[in-house]
Amino acid sequence: MMGHVRIPRLSHFVAFFSMAFLLAPFVIVVGASFDTAEGFAIRFPPRELTLEWYLSLPQKYMDGFVVSLLVAILVAVCSAVLGLMIALALVRGRIIGRAFLESFFRIPVQIPLVVTGAVMMNFAYQVIAITGFNPLTNLTALVVGHSFVAIPYCVGAIGSVLARLDEGLEEAAASLGATQWETFWHVTLPALRPGLLAGMFYAFIFSFGDVPVSLFLVGPSTTTLPIQIFQDMQFDFQPGMLAISAIIVVFSFLAILTVQRVVGLDLVLPSRRK
Repeated sequence: MMGHVRIPRLSHFVAFFSMAFLLAPFVIVVGASFDTAEGFAIRFPPRELTLEWYLSLPQKYMDGFVVSLLVAILVAVCSAVLGLMIALALVRGRIIGRAFLESFFRIPVQIPLVVTGAVMMNFAYQVIAITGFNPLTNLTALVVGHSFVAIPYCVGAIGSVLARLDEGLEEAAASLGATQWETFWHVTLPALRPGLLAGMFYAFIFSFGDVPVSLFLVGPSTTTLPIQIFQDMQFDFQPGMLAISAIIVVFSFLAILTVQRVVGLDLVLPSRRK
C-alpha cells in the first residue's frame, strides 16, 4: 500500500523538478535582462531594474529579427506545400519502391545539421558556377536549406493524418457530383489541417531558431538573429544580448499561445486528437 502512495508523490516531484529545470534558464535570461550589470556580470535576481538594454538595442538585432521572421514564414509555407504533395504521392499514389522513397525522405532528418549546412553551401557554390546566380546574397539559400530539413517532418505529419483519413468521405463527395479538385479542396484538405499545422509549426520554429545550417548560408545582408547573437557572443558579450534573447523567449511563448487560442494545440499535435 505504501508503494502505491509513494509512486504518485515521486512522479509529482519529478514532474515539478523537470518543469523547473526546463524553465529556469528562460526565467534567468528574462530577469537578468532588466539588471543594470554590464559585461559578463549576469545577476539574478536583478539588484536594480532598468530598461536600458531594451531601449538601446543595436539595429543589427532588429534587422536580424526581421530576416529570421521572413525566412521562417517562407520555410513554413514552402515545407507545408511540398510536404503535402510528397505525402499525397507516397500515401495515395501507386509508386514502385514506396518503402525506399519513404526512407529516402527521412535522410535529411538523420544527417547532422552541420553537415547539412556544409552540403547546402557547396550546392550554392555549384549553382553560382553553373548559372551565375548567387543564392547566398538573398534569402534563397536560407529558405532552401531550412526547407531541406523541415520537409521530412511535414511529410511525416501530413502523411500520418492522410493514412488515417476515411476515403469514404471523398467517395461520398464524388458521388454527389463534386469534381476531383472540389473534393480535394473541400474535403481532403480540411481533414489534413492537423498535419499541415503541425508541419508548419515545426518548420517555423526550427527555421526561426536555427544556427548550424544558417551558419553556412547567411550573407552580409541576410544574417539571421540567432547567427547575429552567436557571432557577437564569440567576441564581446553585451547585456543587449540578454534583452534580445528575452524578446525571443517572449515571442516564442506568444507564438505558442496564439496557436492555442486560434486553432488549438490539439490541431498541431495530431496524436492528441480523439
